[in-house]
Amino acid sequence: MNLFADIRTRVIACLDQMVTEGTLPEGLSTAAVAVEPPRDPAHGDMATNAAMVLAKPAKMNPRAIADALAAKLLTDPMITVAEVAGPGFLNMRLDPSVWQGVVKTALTDPTYGQSSLGQGQKMMVEYVSANPTGPLHVGHTRGAVFGDALARLLDYAGYDVTKEYYINDGGAQVDVLARSVYLRYLQAHGQDVEFPDGTYPGDYLIPVGEALKEKVGDKFIDKGEQFWLEEIREFATAAMMDLIREDLAQLNVTMDNFFSEKSLYGTGLIEKAIAELDAKGLIYRGVLEPPKGKMPEDWEPREQTLFKSTEHGDDVDRPVQKSDGSWTYFAPDIAYHYDKVQRGFDQLIDVFGADHGGYVKRMKAAVSALSDGKVPLDIKLTQLVKLYKNGEPFKMSKRAGTFVTLRDVVDQVGPDVTRFHMLTRKNDAPLDFDFDKVLEQSKDNPVFYVNYAYARVNSAVTKASAFAKVDDATLAGVDLSGLTHDAELNVIKKLAEWPRLVEIAAKGHEPHRIAFYLYDLASDFHALYNRGNDETALRFVQESDSDTTQAKIALIRSVAIVISHGLGILGVTPAEEMR
Repeated sequence: MNLFADIRTRVIACLDQMVTEGTLPEGLSTAAVAVEPPRDPAHGDMATNAAMVLAKPAKMNPRAIADALAAKLLTDPMITVAEVAGPGFLNMRLDPSVWQGVVKTALTDPTYGQSSLGQGQKMMVEYVSANPTGPLHVGHTRGAVFGDALARLLDYAGYDVTKEYYINDGGAQVDVLARSVYLRYLQAHGQDVEFPDGTYPGDYLIPVGEALKEKVGDKFIDKGEQFWLEEIREFATAAMMDLIREDLAQLNVTMDNFFSEKSLYGTGLIEKAIAELDAKGLIYRGVLEPPKGKMPEDWEPREQTLFKSTEHGDDVDRPVQKSDGSWTYFAPDIAYHYDKVQRGFDQLIDVFGADHGGYVKRMKAAVSALSDGKVPLDIKLTQLVKLYKNGEPFKMSKRAGTFVTLRDVVDQVGPDVTRFHMLTRKNDAPLDFDFDKVLEQSKDNPVFYVNYAYARVNSAVTKASAFAKVDDATLAGVDLSGLTHDAELNVIKKLAEWPRLVEIAAKGHEPHRIAFYLYDLASDFHALYNRGNDETALRFVQESDSDTTQAKIALIRSVAIVISHGLGILGVTPAEEMR
């Protein structure tokens, strides 16, 4: 049930009647006709822009269209008021029974809020994809939470979602990892070692070095790296991926698939992807223009193999193969996304850190070229997270050596608080994470405020159960006609927005909208609860009137159900009680 979609269907039906009757000309597109909450709730329950968007193509005065449409809508029993405002906006008020029906639906339909928007389209969400050289840090935490919540949201909206991690194990950084593990291996044999600049000195490699000693004994002692580099690289990468999987599990994040960059090399996959672009006339030999701004000292014009990315929206063409014949960093990324296209995904989403902003246009150009524009790629950038504790920047982790880890954060506040707070800002906005404030029990702390609403509902239900049947099946059948107070209707109207909000968030790939909505719903609920302190008739539990109590409990149970659905999308477990 999507009440806004239902009313829009009724608006379109009225417009079709107006065409049949000759009030409107034939051939008008109603795609831009919308039904949404009015900017000012005092103006009504819903508003439509129908007259405004149809006036120009119909060559009519928008007010004339709105007046005729209002007359049609008033014949619908669901609509009690249809008023024209301004140049042609149309505000509507719905019969109270319509709002009461929202409560019944939330209580009886376990799919309330879910959508068929995706229509089963295959959607790939790639996120985290950190270098397998150490534990995940706080920046990865935000990307992991955002990507996972986005995948859950898209699944809820009817897409067939695959969650994938791209293992960057094909570059020089894994050689550095292997050398760093070798030093810990020597240390495990009792040798004194020093970590040169550029290696990884974090304590997390100590157990890896010890495990390597246990596996190979003294096999690599006093041996040149040509004897051990490849073997230790594979051993260390596997150990780091185990560590990363454990980190993700701390956040309740699981991947459907892990794809190794290394699998692209020596298998012909890179060559095949570049050949595909070449067959489309998009690969050529050439020399790039010098970089804009200050000229790097080591820059010199070199003939390279280039991809005509400018033909697919990029600013400049991009090199895929260096003058010495080796592949650029971009080439395996092209091959990886070619593989995604070949796997039959209808849409692709990549979640990158803020430092990958310069990669957006070239990657979109590659996917556009490889799929002939048929597979859209959306790249979401997650901005930096600043950590505070006791008003001061949070100190770096000794375990990691250079940064604050995901586990540092989760150990401080838990996975649920971490996940919710990471979604209280849009992904491309910077985020402050204050360990004290995210645990604060106040209205200013969204995760507390939403959970407090859920716990308050549970408390009221428990209290009411002492003298009335309050299971959802029973509540769905009670008389709700007494739920007419403005504070009660405000809550119901917010519940009615849930299916619409899910679709808006899914279309925009914006899971933070779910967190914002839950805060607003909790605010309306708490406002109703607080009104009951002064107006006894609004209290949820009326011990002398079981029928009224059941109606009010039905309302707040529907609030708890929607909160539970929303928190599920965010990957957060609702708090049954607050202590």
